[in-house]
Amino acid sequence: MSEFRDWYNSVPFFTRYWLTFTIILSIIGRFGIISYYYFVLDYYPFIHQFQIWRPITALFFYPIGPSTGFHFLINCYFLYNYSQRLETGMFAGKPADYFYMLLFNWACCVLIGLVVGLPILMDPMVLSVLYVWCQLNKDVIVSFWFGTRFKAMYLPWVLLAFNLVISGGGVMELLGILIGHLAFFLLFKYPQEFGGPALLTPPIFLKQIFPDTRYMGGFGTAPQARVPTRPGGNVFGGHNWGRGQTLGGN
Repeated sequence: MSEFRDWYNSVPFFTRYWLTFTIILSIIGRFGIISYYYFVLDYYPFIHQFQIWRPITALFFYPIGPSTGFHFLINCYFLYNYSQRLETGMFAGKPADYFYMLLFNWACCVLIGLVVGLPILMDPMVLSVLYVWCQLNKDVIVSFWFGTRFKAMYLPWVLLAFNLVISGGGVMELLGILIGHLAFFLLFKYPQEFGGPALLTPPIFLKQIFPDTRYMGGFGTAPQARVPTRPGGNVFGGHNWGRGQTLGGN
C-alpha cells in the first residue's frame, strides 16, 4: 500500500487529480451510486435548470461498460502519460500556465459540446493535451500496436485513423486535434512566429494561487521564434502506445 501511495504522490498535481476524479466519477456512474445522467453535458438542464456542475462532471465521467471499458483504460493511460509529460516538461515550474491551458481546452470542449450535443468530454480533452505534447516533441519516436514506430507528430492522426477503422468513430479525436491545435497555436506559434500577444497567459490571481517554482523539466521545447533578417543577411537556422524514445539525443 505504501508503494501505491508513493507512486500516487509522485504524480504531478493536476494530472493526479484529473485522473483521480475521472476514475471516481466513472466508477460511481458504472455502479449506479448516482445516475450517470446527472454527470453528462446536457444543454436544457444546464441552461434552464441551472445544473451548473454538468460541464465539470462531463469532463471527468466516462460511461464504463463491456464495450467501452478498454477504451476508458486507454484514455486513462493517455491522460496519465501525456498530461504528466507536459506538466513536468514544457510547463515544469509553471503550474498556473499549465492549469490555464487545461482550462482553455476544457472551455473549448464545453462550447463545442453544447453546440453539437456532445455529452462526454473525456475523449477530446485527452486528445487535445496529447496533441500539444506531440507538437512540442515532433521528432520523438513513439510506438503503437504491432511494433509500429513513427514520429510523435503523427500520433494524433494515427489515433484518428485507428478509431475510424475500428469503431467507425473519429469525431471525438478530430475535435481533440482541433482544440489542441488552437491551444498550441495561441501558446507558441502566434506569439513566437507571428509576433502576436501571448493570449493564453494566466491571470495574476492564478499565479498567486499556483506560484511558479524554479524547477525546470526536460520534455519538449517551445518552438523557436523566427529570427528577423537584415537586408542582404542570412538566417542559420503489453502495448506501449505513445511511449516515446528520442533519436539523436532529443
